[in-house]
Amino acid sequence: MESLRILYKIGPGPSSSHTIGPMRASESFLSQYSKADSYAVELWGSLAATGKGHLTDYIIKKVFEDAGRSIDVEFKMDYVHPFHPNGMLFKAYQDGQEIGREQIFSIGGGNLAHEGESSTAEVSTYPYQNFAEIHQDAQEKGVELWQLAVEYEGQEILTFLRDNVWNVMKEAVHSGLAADEVLPGSLQLKRRAKKFFAKSQEQSGEVRELGELFAYGLAVSEENAAGSFIITAPTCGAAGLLPGLFYFLQKKHQFSDEEMAKALAVAGMFGIVIKKNASVSGAEAGCQAEIGSAASMAAAGATYLLKGTIAQQEYAAEIGMEHHLGLTCDPVDGLVQIPCIERNAVGARRAYDAAYYALFAEDGHRVSFDTVVATMWETGLNLRPEYRETSQGGLAKAFLRGS
Repeated sequence: MESLRILYKIGPGPSSSHTIGPMRASESFLSQYSKADSYAVELWGSLAATGKGHLTDYIIKKVFEDAGRSIDVEFKMDYVHPFHPNGMLFKAYQDGQEIGREQIFSIGGGNLAHEGESSTAEVSTYPYQNFAEIHQDAQEKGVELWQLAVEYEGQEILTFLRDNVWNVMKEAVHSGLAADEVLPGSLQLKRRAKKFFAKSQEQSGEVRELGELFAYGLAVSEENAAGSFIITAPTCGAAGLLPGLFYFLQKKHQFSDEEMAKALAVAGMFGIVIKKNASVSGAEAGCQAEIGSAASMAAAGATYLLKGTIAQQEYAAEIGMEHHLGLTCDPVDGLVQIPCIERNAVGARRAYDAAYYALFAEDGHRVSFDTVVATMWETGLNLRPEYRETSQGGLAKAFLRGS
């Protein structure tokens, strides 16, 4: 299983698969063929179908422009490579002759892979195959999940999670709450986080807290939609859910940043299990792989903060995934806005509910986290292509038909 440093990436929105992955691929290819005088790239499948709305062509061109180069981008929506729907083919030329090419795939969370590989970035940091093994190891050692992270990644992992991850998440909340401009793109969608927060302050009790929780989730998700820098948790499209809930909990209970780092480590242990045994890519398994995974992670981390046991953390994570099973990835006009932004805010509340449900269930649970991850993966593979981030079905199709 991969390092938490790979799970939690800092990068530009609105899509880890469509911006961070292609950005990293562009940087890698450019470094290999820095002497070429021209470049081209073909975008395949989902990268082509929703690339414009997800700013894929923009981020690729920007990498080359920043290096004083240019690149031709071709969208080939009709070709889907059997290895993964987010495929790219880079080509380099010298004096009109091709001198190099690279076929590479953006497999979710900003990770890259070549055909037949799980991830070009993945280095086995943890010796586990599933969550059952993680839980057993923690029980035998009498430690919390965050302590396993420290065992395998060193004490500095908590510093990374506090300073490099949590601080960026908090800044995204603050920036999102302060902004009120219209989001970029064809929908001309108005931001809501600032207004939600202001309205929440006119309320009291549970209604006030609910409004604040929604506002925090919206704030980060809207920052992502605007192309700002956020943290993949585990993706850009689901980047508002976990920070929204965690910020709410820190404010409500006055948790220290050190405790938030430990909660991020706990959440991350569930995230790396999902990435190993299923997917966090909407193009590969639908939005259940993005919002469902984020809800699992957030629910587990919240349960830790609320003093739940590891068994209760697992139950909360299982609930978070189970009740998003079958969720389609259907961004309207290829933008990570409708329904994505609302799903982050509502998903934050669902993760909160999952945490408390697990805390009330003292008699345990029957469905394991590993089982629900396997089910999500099977469900994702059985989704028709139009429900996997192509904008050709679901709400994306119905919205355009209705308009």
